[in-house]
Amino acid sequence: QVQLVESGGGLGQTGGSLKISCASSGRTFSDYAMGWFRQAPGKRREFVAAISRYGTKIYYADSVKGRFAISRDNAKNMLYLEMNSLKPGDAAEYLCAARLAYEGVAYINRYEYDYWGPGTQVTVSY
Repeated sequence: QVQLVESGGGLGQTGGSLKISCASSGRTFSDYAMGWFRQAPGKRREFVAAISRYGTKIYYADSVKGRFAISRDNAKNMLYLEMNSLKPGDAAEYLCAARLAYEGVAYINRYEYDYWGPGTQVTVSY
């Protein structure tokens, strides 16, 4: 089992950047494929980015492609999301998620994930 805690959220400006992190504890971090999702008030939880166990497979939602970058540091048990060229529509609670997986596989469906962090809030000002 793995425990996840996000950090680094806060207020960003339109056109600006933020980097959020997800710290993992428990079972070996590199056993898990990881993902970032977000949920705005009154909206469904949506996929943002996903990464395989060793980063060989990465997926992005079309809405963030070219602006966001997912990465992981297995030695530090950390997952990251670098968010650039922020838009007001990026404002949401961001959650990291994990599931055991074979290497080379990443998941975009939220129902594929077994473990979730509590989330970190990202606000984007105009």
